[in-house]
This record gives sequence, structure tokens and C-alpha cells, in this order.
Amino acid sequence: MENGRLRRASQFNKTRFRFVGKGLLVGAFTGLVVSLFRLAIEKGLAFVITIYQGLNAHPWYWVPLVGANLLIGLLVAQLLKKEPNISGSGIPQVEGQLEGEFDFNWWSILWRKFVGGILSIAPGLFLGREGPSIQLGAAVGQGVAAKLLNRGADRRILIASGAAAGLSAAFNAPIAGTFFVLEEIYHNFSPLVWVTSLASAIAANFISLNFFGLTPTLHITYSQSLPINQYWHLLILGVVLGLLGYVYQKVLLWLPQLYAKLPLPKAYTGLVPLLCVLPIGYFWPEILGGGNGLIAHLGQNLPTISVVAGLFLLRFVFSMISYGSGLPGGIFLPILSLGALIGALYGLIMVQLGWLAPVYVPNLIIFAMGGYFAGIGKAPFTAILLVTEMVGSLVHLMPLAILSLVAYIVVDLMGGAPIYASLLQRALGKPHRKLATFSDRLEVPVFAGAPLEDRQVREVDWPKTCLLIAIVRGESELIPHGDTLIRAGDTLIVLTDHQLRATVRRQIEDAAQALRNTDENLVK
Repeated sequence: MENGRLRRASQFNKTRFRFVGKGLLVGAFTGLVVSLFRLAIEKGLAFVITIYQGLNAHPWYWVPLVGANLLIGLLVAQLLKKEPNISGSGIPQVEGQLEGEFDFNWWSILWRKFVGGILSIAPGLFLGREGPSIQLGAAVGQGVAAKLLNRGADRRILIASGAAAGLSAAFNAPIAGTFFVLEEIYHNFSPLVWVTSLASAIAANFISLNFFGLTPTLHITYSQSLPINQYWHLLILGVVLGLLGYVYQKVLLWLPQLYAKLPLPKAYTGLVPLLCVLPIGYFWPEILGGGNGLIAHLGQNLPTISVVAGLFLLRFVFSMISYGSGLPGGIFLPILSLGALIGALYGLIMVQLGWLAPVYVPNLIIFAMGGYFAGIGKAPFTAILLVTEMVGSLVHLMPLAILSLVAYIVVDLMGGAPIYASLLQRALGKPHRKLATFSDRLEVPVFAGAPLEDRQVREVDWPKTCLLIAIVRGESELIPHGDTLIRAGDTLIVLTDHQLRATVRRQIEDAAQALRNTDENLVK
């Protein structure tokens, strides 16, 4: 028996080693693709800003500028007609793909998202490149899986690792990229998934560093740490971030209804923000883009309260207009920039009241970025690690964790859901499915406090279209029977048809919730 366990452990280690190699391969390709993507956007945006700055001296620049934006809108519309799944950030699409709701042609997604993202973001719209980078990475992972003839669970692991690599290359933040995929997209912390994703993220980050250097995209320095006697600011700011985060969610999800009323075909609604950006670029060319330049500027030179408030309103409204149009671009960086503005505004108000020293305002800018994303995305670990990697210091971990937790709780109490999950549910009005010809594995994680925790296998009303074949517990794999107790931290391995994965997952969740409801009724 002991020899059998050793053989199984050795086999698992070899499998893990192979996936590390696959992850490095996915990461290398993703790092190259995303780095070229970032470089094209940065060069394009810098050129566009130069054009806007020269309008007063050369008014004839208006003719090619307006013509270029109209042409871009028409070109992107053609891309969206051929491949509607490149719209928006791409993160909900990746999440849906891993859940079995969608299946895509990886090459169609890859080149059209690459071209469409550059054309949409480079003109200066308030869109982020991080979401598209995640979808580009996922497409690369799917492509590598196709070339290696990997299917089922192996294919999904490579897609997830590509997504982690995409965010890592976009932010130069491999740990945050890995955790974002685990926390927000894959929803599974199994060793094979996180090891592969981490390897991919590290490889992508290495490639990106050779393009852009060692300094993180949103690096902000601060001279002094926030003292403990000032921590009460974190509670107030956390509530503010949570309330504004909930507003952000509601407005973002409502925007498609507004665009639907326009007398334009859906693919051509991108013309609206491309024309609206023209006056913004003329008056304030320095604030164009996703917001990384603005964040860096806030950390160095603080404007007045009125200027910060005006910037927040402008960026909030136009980021909504930009994303709601369906153009290929994300909300990741715009959320962080809005969080930075909220932190700056709160800090300046407190300074004005004499309740905060000016030297601590950069601290609040940093913390608010993480808190705002933690509330909207409901991914606090990603927010904490992302800001940590951006700043390059562990000193701020405690205040950042407090602020992120408070913002998360406020959004949760108000009934807010993770924004990417909500966008996915909206997209599932008519889910695109293909017939499957093979059986597949479904991995169901059991978290602490979940309805399945401390339940015997026999207690669960399992769907008839699935079979529970194993329970992964740490490094061990158990063969379940009726008396097997399901514990927190377990991962249930369920065999089902490929096209039924999402349906079976929901049925298992419903069955677990029915058990909890029964217990609550008995208590009453």
C-alpha cells in the first residue's frame, strides 16, 4: 500500500512538473503578445496626445483627427460583427469559458482583440488594457492547449494560466495576476492550477520587464506610513468606497439599456465615445487613457479639491460611456484611477478640515485604489496583492487590508455582486453552446462555511447527469462513499458531459442550499 501511495505521489509530481513547463510556455507567448499590445497602445496614445496639444497651433489637425476616429469606429464595428466576443474587457468571457458556458475560436479572439483593443484604447478613451490583456492571455493558453492536444481540465488550466500571465504582463504584478485568476475567474485554489498559473505569470512578467523595465505601471512613492492613531480614516473611507463602488456597479450594468435606445446598430455604438473624446482631448489631453498617468501625477502633485472632484465626475461618466459602448477595452485600470481620485478627494477634505496631515494623502490614494477594486470586483486578495506589488513595500498591508475589507462588506451588505460575475450573467441571456463529444471533469471547491461543509456524501441530492468520482483533500485524493464527510478545503471531482458542466454546478449548489434551508427550518 505504501508503495502505491509513493507511485501516485511521484506521478502527481511529474504531472505538476509538466504543467509548470506548459505554464512557462504559455507565459512566454502571452508576455510577448501583451507587451506588444501595451507598447502599441502607449505609442498610439502618446501620438494622439501630441496631436491634441497641437490643435491650437494647427487647427487643420481637426480634419484628420475626426476622420481617424470615425474610421476607427467603423473598423472596430467590422471586427465586432465577425467576433462579438471581443467586446468589453473580455474577463466575463474568459470566466464563462472556464465554467463551460462558452467556447471560442482562440485565433479569432486573439488577433481581433489585439487589433480592436489597440484601435479602441489608443485614441484616449477611458478604457483599460488589463482586461483585454487577460483575454489575450487566455486565448494564447487555449491555442497552446490546442497545439498540445490538451482537452478538458488540462485545457482549462492552460486557459487560466494564460489569463494570469496576461494580467501579470499588463501590470508587472505576477502574484496579483495569479491570485486574480484563482479568486475571480477560475474559483479554484487547487495546487495544479495555482502552480501552473504562477509559472505562467512569472514567465510573462519576465518578458514584460525586458520591454518596460522594473518599475511597476502604477508605482507611487510615499514618505511616511499612516500612523495607527489615524486608522479611523480607513473606516470612513472604506464606507465611502463601498457606497460609490455599489453605484459604479449599478450604473455600469444599466448602461446597455441606454445604448439600446440609440438609433445605431449595436456594433456601431463605439462611434459615440470616439466622438465624445474629441472635446475632452482638446481641453484636457493629459488625462486621456486608462488613468495610469493620472494616478502617477496624483502621487506627485496634488491638485485642489475642486479639480479632483471635477476629474472624478468626468472620469466616472466618460468611463461608463466608453465601456458601455461595447468597444474592446476594460474597466480594471479605470476602477483603480477612480479609487485613487476618491482617496485624493477624501484626503484633501480631511486636510482642509485639519484632521489629516498633507503628507499622508498619497497613502490614502494608494489604499483607495485597492479598496475601490475590492468593493467593485469583490476580490480583496487580488486588490491587496496588486497594490502591494505596485508600491513595492509591505508596510501598508494592514491599512490596505482594513480598507479593502470595509469596502467589500459595504458592497456585500447592499447586495452588490462581483462585477465580472454580473457582466457574465448579463451575457448569458443566450449562451453560445456547442455539442460536446466527450466526457469532462468538473471541480467543485468547498469553502469554509459553504452549505456542503461537514455533510456526508449521501445527504446530497446529486444531479442525475453527474458522478462524484473523487474528493481532493490537500495532497491526497479520496474515493468517496456514502459516509464520506465533506470538509472545508475539499475539491469535489465530478464527472459529467462537457456541455452540462455549468448546469451541473448550479444544480449541486442548489442541492447544497436546500440542505442548509432544511436545517434552518428544523431549528425554527
